[in-house]
Order: sequence, then C-alpha cells, then structure tokens
Amino acid sequence: MSQTRYILAGCLIDGSGGTPRRNVYLAVQDGIISAIGPAAALPSPDLAKVKDLSHCVIVPALVDCSLTLSRSPSVDPAVRLAAAEAGLTEKAALWEQHVRYCHAHGVLGVADGNDDPLDLTTQYRKRPENERLIDICSAGRICRSLEEFETVTARGCDYLKIGYSDDIEDGGGANPQLNYDDLCQIIRRRKGKKAVVVANGRERVAEALRAGCDAIEQGYAIGEENLKTMAENKVLWIPGVLRAKNSVDGSGSGGDVACRFSQRYVAPGKGNPGAETYWKKTLVEQLTQLHLARSLGVTTAVGTGAGGIGILHGEAMVEEMKLFIKAGYSLPETIRCATAIGATFFGFERLGELAVGRRPTFLITRGTAQQLPRKLSFLEGIYGEKYSSAEFVVA
Repeated sequence: MSQTRYILAGCLIDGSGGTPRRNVYLAVQDGIISAIGPAAALPSPDLAKVKDLSHCVIVPALVDCSLTLSRSPSVDPAVRLAAAEAGLTEKAALWEQHVRYCHAHGVLGVADGNDDPLDLTTQYRKRPENERLIDICSAGRICRSLEEFETVTARGCDYLKIGYSDDIEDGGGANPQLNYDDLCQIIRRRKGKKAVVVANGRERVAEALRAGCDAIEQGYAIGEENLKTMAENKVLWIPGVLRAKNSVDGSGSGGDVACRFSQRYVAPGKGNPGAETYWKKTLVEQLTQLHLARSLGVTTAVGTGAGGIGILHGEAMVEEMKLFIKAGYSLPETIRCATAIGATFFGFERLGELAVGRRPTFLITRGTAQQLPRKLSFLEGIYGEKYSSAEFVVA
C-alpha cells in the first residue's frame, strides 16, 4: 500500500489563472496530487511525511513555447557564426549547455523550432528518464517550402513550425516567402500534428488563420479582426514581445548594445536613431495588441525566441513574463500563460496546472508572491516525480 506524502506551501499559484492560495497543503500519492487543502487541516500528524515549504511560493514548471536550442544567443556576430559552423561535438555541447540553462531557470518544457541536423532530441529521449532534465517538443526545422515540409515529416517531428513570414528581427527578405497555396497544402497534410505559423502583418496572419493553423507565433501588427477570429476559433498566440524589447536595446548603439536583462552592457558602435524609433514603436504596438488579446479572450502563451541575438535560454522566460504583466496581465494569468497553456498545447503530460489528479512538478521560490516573476530567476529548488524519488533538485 502506497504512502501519502504532504507538502506545505506558504503560497500556491497553481497555473489555472485563479487567485493565489496561501498556507495550503498538497497530498501526493503514487506520483499524483490527491488533495489540496488549507494547511490548518493537514491530515497527517507524522512530520516525517511532511515537506515544509511554508516559507516559500510554489508555481508550476515553466514552458517556453518558442526557442532554438542549437543556436547561440551571443551578441557577437563572430561567436554566432562560429557556433553555426562548428563541428558535431561543439554543436552537441552547445545544445546540452542550453538544456542545462533552461533547467536551471525552471524551464522544464520547451518547443524547439529550429534545425537539428544531429538529431540531438532523438538521442536525448533515449536516455533514462532521470537523466533528462527537460521535456522537448521538436519541430525538427522550420518549414518555408513544400520541400522542407517533406524533409521534416520524413525525419519525424512532434509539431510543425511554418515560416509564413520572416522572424520580426530579420526585417523581411531574409528567406523566400511561402505562398498561400503551399501553406494550405502543408496544413492539410499535417496528419494531426499541431501547426504553428510564424506570421506578421494583418494579411499574412489572416491567411494563416484561413488555412487552419493551430497557433500564430510573433503576430506583429496582427490587427483586432485577426485577434477576434483567434478568440472565436481558439487559436493560440505566442507573441514573442521580448524580440522587440531586445531589438530596442540593441538599436541604441548600432546593434552593439544588448540588454542582458538585469544588467546592461555596451560595446563600441554608433546608435541608429531610425532603428531605435522603429523598434520602440513596434514594442508599444505589440504590447497594445497583447493587452487587446487579453480583453478579447485570446489564448496566449509565453515563447521567448531564445537563441535569437541577446535572448538567453532559460533566463529570458522571466523577462517575457514581465512584458505580459506590463501589457495588463495579472501575475496568476501570466503564470498560466508561462506554464499550463504551453504544457497543454505541446502535450507535456508531466507539466502544467497543479491540481488534483495532476503530477506535482513545481518550482520553489523563497519570499512572497509579490516578488514574482523576478524571484523565478533565483530558484530555491525544483520538485517533481521524475527527479530522484521526488526529492528536491536545487537549480
């Protein structure tokens, strides 16, 4: 007969978007949460069965819905080029390093959307479960043509990431544009896989929605009508606001300034007033659209674009969450966007909302809920059934 273990929490933000609950207990039996109640009503008097986190806040593990594990986020073009042209051993080491960075910041689920020529995700999944730090949902590579779609599906992928627009940082013209007929054909032939379309501008987003996509990534200049359509059809939006914020910081010195979030560092270079003005306007517009999306009931999720210039794996999650709050989301709503929504969309069964019948995988921070999301950058630990007999793993 299995034993029930108990966890006391000073504050629980469960990922549902509801009000934080203070001074609660979680009962865990056979790796599943069997009850949640007030700490005063804790059933067991046996302190050996109780993990006391009454001085802590617990939240579900984070899920980054957009990153590239194989790409260096360095602001130095030479470093990025060297990483792109590195040999197999060096590329594998960089990929592993980024996995560790995600784990250290409580990002236990990621959607990796870029090329993985080494099939590192496949090799990673063959490891024993307790040796896999995070869960990875892989697109294999981004599809910008029917030929790339055929390659991705032949190699195998967990979901489709389709480039119907260039990344917003590229400014257009960096890659050949996929036409609407081919987009429709790709989505028709997806065989049940989720289709995430990178699309910017009202027309391109509208076409992606008409084609039947499941999610829009980036969606700059998305427009109110498209947001209403997404709300009606329950299409997910991954807005990637940090991309614009990072570009604002980089434009102040000709691209040689990068904001490493908590600290700003400057390298020589002339500022570009035109670019700075453009990116400031773009950032304000994206925040305004995100605010509107909340009021219209659009389902949104946090995706950082980590691996882009100056966007760090793991660390970027807190910065994107801060931008959601700046756009008008409450802390519980933001936690939901950064945890449960992405976990559900990408099928991370071990992650998501902390509720009865769910697995108890969560992050532990000292202090109060008012100190979030900043405190998520300084984790006290990680708790989960896949971690060494459900003991704590200090990040």
